[in-house]
Amino acid sequence: MTEDVLAGDGVWSDESDWEITDLAGEHEGEEQLAMPTLAVVGRPNVGKSTLVNRILGRREAVVEDIPGVTRDRVSYEANWSGRRFWVQDTGGWEPDAKGLQQSVARQAELAMRTADAILLVVDAVVGATATDEAAVKMLRRSKIPVILVANKVDDQRVESEAAGLWSLGLGEPRMVSAAHGRGTGDLLDDVLAALPETPREGAGAPGPRRVALVGKPNVGKSSLLNKLSGDERSVVHDVAGTTVDPVDSLVELGGKVWKFVDTAGLRRKVANASGTEFYASLRTKSALEASEVAIMLIDAGQPITEQDLRVISLVADSGRALVLAFNKWDLVDEDRRYQLEKEVDRDLIRVPWAQRVNISAHTGRAVQKLVPAMETALESWDKRISTGRLNTWLKEVVAATPPPMRGGRLPRVLFATQAGTRPPTFVLFTTGFLEAGYRRFLERRLREEFGFDGSPVRISVRVREKRDRTKK
Repeated sequence: MTEDVLAGDGVWSDESDWEITDLAGEHEGEEQLAMPTLAVVGRPNVGKSTLVNRILGRREAVVEDIPGVTRDRVSYEANWSGRRFWVQDTGGWEPDAKGLQQSVARQAELAMRTADAILLVVDAVVGATATDEAAVKMLRRSKIPVILVANKVDDQRVESEAAGLWSLGLGEPRMVSAAHGRGTGDLLDDVLAALPETPREGAGAPGPRRVALVGKPNVGKSSLLNKLSGDERSVVHDVAGTTVDPVDSLVELGGKVWKFVDTAGLRRKVANASGTEFYASLRTKSALEASEVAIMLIDAGQPITEQDLRVISLVADSGRALVLAFNKWDLVDEDRRYQLEKEVDRDLIRVPWAQRVNISAHTGRAVQKLVPAMETALESWDKRISTGRLNTWLKEVVAATPPPMRGGRLPRVLFATQAGTRPPTFVLFTTGFLEAGYRRFLERRLREEFGFDGSPVRISVRVREKRDRTKK
């Protein structure tokens, strides 16, 4: 029975089989563990993200054979020999970087200052460069343990060349091949010896609600995250697509801790993407699936685009609570506001239930209104209606507005139950199929009666199978 309900519309034959458990289940509150952080730093294209993936034992960090793919500092949870810790991937650090690369370098420097231990990755084939020496000089001023990693040591021939890295003054270089896994086990043993049991700055807050920032490129997701956190958490630049990896941030708002994930902007369908964009799209989808509520940023000063609608459909299909944040509102005049209302009525007809907030990520205008919008959406997303109350309401609605005839017969709605939450999922047991238009009518009345602002609502129909009543 439960498998049938999960599958959607279908048939049922046993009228006694009416008690349906919560199929969606309840998400257990995730404890934000107080784990130490290992920062992986170095100049561009030395294999930092490849090493991060090797440490994790899975492909999480975006990797491509060009420098500068990683830009933000991105945290992943790792486990080695039963000990858990955060691994923070960073963009390439250069002492004299300009423009976008300067922002990337600042993110790497912030990771160096806040980590509990650092892996300085050097290309063993190229040897120590002036940039490597500048990084060592900066790291020596801190009291954080630093482990020198000689990467790309694929064979014994390179080992002799890597020995020259002793000259950097950080002790013995740990020789590894991140691409092939050579030496990474021994390196991780050294990492555990260097990491403290608890982070220097204390534990994180327990059980934060998870928020995904989504939208097309250059709509202001990273600017909003920085404004909310009061910290330059994500790299912001005029270049569209600056964010590649999802960037996690714990932010305290309204007396609560929220876990925000700044995602890469989705330019096109994943099937049509390639290289970095392909993996960034996959990680954006993964971040959305791991979230509870999504803040969809839309440029209020521009017409709603096909890209915007595609991302909104992605959120709706994922079943996540949704807040629509119309950004750059400070730049919108009266004519544009009038036109935008017409576009919302015409183009966003699929998500009329979404919470809506007009903000400016640049100036901070009305960003505080996002908190009550998220709280309302999550309350709806978690809401459960008792079976008795639900069926009392349903009986009144169906009596006042019966379903349309189908095949000359009037379908009867016999019973309803809420099969799950997150999102709220309802199952109707009937004697005949209910038209899509009537189901939309029931959803609208359901929202009016019980209030599901900000959350999708799913309704499936189970049609009673005719029984063979022929006497033997």
